[in-house]
Amino acid sequence: MNATQKQIFTFISRTAPYGSNRPQLCLDTALAAAVFEQQVNYLFMEDGVYQLLKNQDAEAIHTKTIGRILETLNLYGIESIYVCKESLESRGLLLGDLVIESKLTNANELKTLLNSSDTVINL
Repeated sequence: MNATQKQIFTFISRTAPYGSNRPQLCLDTALAAAVFEQQVNYLFMEDGVYQLLKNQDAEAIHTKTIGRILETLNLYGIESIYVCKESLESRGLLLGDLVIESKLTNANELKTLLNSSDTVINL
């Protein structure tokens, strides 16, 4: 790979925000890719959409609230944030319920996004 050539990484976060280390692992890996100036797409689907909900408070379980951390993605240059339309709708959620601005994406758009990626990391 040429030193100036950026790879396109797409991170898929599928699990609920708490009870597993997968959301934090996905976030940490995406941030690492962004720090090395790679293009990062971040996709939330299935129960992963719950990570984006406003007004989360994880203090009772003695952990960091992931929504607050996700609010900093743009500081790392991660601006391509997607949320699966079907996952959001099947859980009765709206874009306005989310802590960060996300692009609502349907199944066909997801397929295009994944096919255009050099690397897909599915957590």
